[in-house]
Amino acid sequence: MTGPLIKTLTLRLLTPADWQPLLDFEACNRAWFEQHVAARGEAFYCRAGIEQHIADYLDAYAQGCWFPGLLLDEAGAIIGRVNLKDMDRQAGVAELGYRVGQEQVGKGVASAAVQQTKRLALEQLGLQRLDAVVSPANLASSRVLEKCGFVRVDAAPAASQAGGERALISYRCQLA
Repeated sequence: MTGPLIKTLTLRLLTPADWQPLLDFEACNRAWFEQHVAARGEAFYCRAGIEQHIADYLDAYAQGCWFPGLLLDEAGAIIGRVNLKDMDRQAGVAELGYRVGQEQVGKGVASAAVQQTKRLALEQLGLQRLDAVVSPANLASSRVLEKCGFVRVDAAPAASQAGGERALISYRCQLA
């Protein structure tokens, strides 16, 4: 799964025109993602489902409470996603979430994405702190967060996770 490190990574806002490449990316990586996060319903994996997903995320973006991002490689292909959700601009806080395609594991994509998102959060969105939660089984994601300046806070409240796990690990990063 590992290979040469990614040379250039672009983080950009999701758009309605992304429906087909996003559907392809999500479908191709479905089994991989479901090992780490809760499964999406069957209705997600079709044009109408992905278009509704995009519309919902962009509506939340328009309301100022989400930043739905795509991670693109040098050729412009989607290789991951990053979201800032539950943004509270007054408090300067948001929750970071990301997913990287299986083919990109071990290439520095997750670390580069988290670092770019930290800069975006501080410089463009005016946030001061990012929070993140990780399944205890997802050691790679915990390592990425720690490498990128996040510190473990404590176990988050119980939430439904892949594999029936309930407790998540909370991380926090002060941006300024």
